[in-house]
Amino acid sequence: MQSENRLFDDFVKVMNGAAGTLAGMTREAQAAMQERFREWIGGLDLIKRDEFEAVKAMAAAAREENEALRARIEALEAKAAKPARGKGASPAA
Repeated sequence: MQSENRLFDDFVKVMNGAAGTLAGMTREAQAAMQERFREWIGGLDLIKRDEFEAVKAMAAAAREENEALRARIEALEAKAAKPARGKGASPAA
């Protein structure tokens, strides 16, 4: 009876060791995969969300400035298109 328990105890020890080894291998494999994934993502030319939002805000501000300048140019062109009357200009007959 004593020998059966000893055999069973040895078997349990071997299985526990194998389970621990397997768990360690799994952790190492997972860490290696995460590192490879980080390297792969790091190699891509991606920007962070806050950088994207900053560029987006700058583009909106530039669009607004562009519209204001366009309106100013149109007003100046309309003013220049009117016939000049006044100093030094002779009225058309």
